[in-house]
Amino acid sequence: MSKIEYVDIQTKKMYRAKELAEYLGVGLSTIWLYAKQKKITAYKISDKVTVFNIDEVEIALFRKVA
Repeated sequence: MSKIEYVDIQTKKMYRAKELAEYLGVGLSTIWLYAKQKKITAYKISDKVTVFNIDEVEIALFRKVA
């Protein structure tokens, strides 16, 4: 019997661009456009890896306007 790794989506804080696009239901190019427009913050953690903090993204994109 193999061990199955389980990641609770509720506890994951940092998402790669592709994961974030799937989570938000938008295209990958939209994620990069939002980052370029400074709507969301991208964190470059190495030459080939950029991540996004899901809490910050949700606040930036879904905050209520009074």
